[in-house]
Amino acid sequence: MTDRYDGVVLLADHSILLAVPAFLPAFLIAGVVVVIAVRDRSSGEDEVGPHDRDADFDTEPDKED
Repeated sequence: MTDRYDGVVLLADHSILLAVPAFLPAFLIAGVVVVIAVRDRSSGEDEVGPHDRDADFDTEPDKED
């Protein structure tokens, strides 16, 4: 990169500083999703699952004679 300019010393590369505003929101959203997923998994199974909901209803309609 500095081969064209003899005697030039590259003191800093600011590309990472320019990339942080672009990637920071994505990392924050991914972190929030992971935290919510971990909390949900560790809270236990206190909700009724889809197979349990159907158990309360009759699967066969009432037959009238």
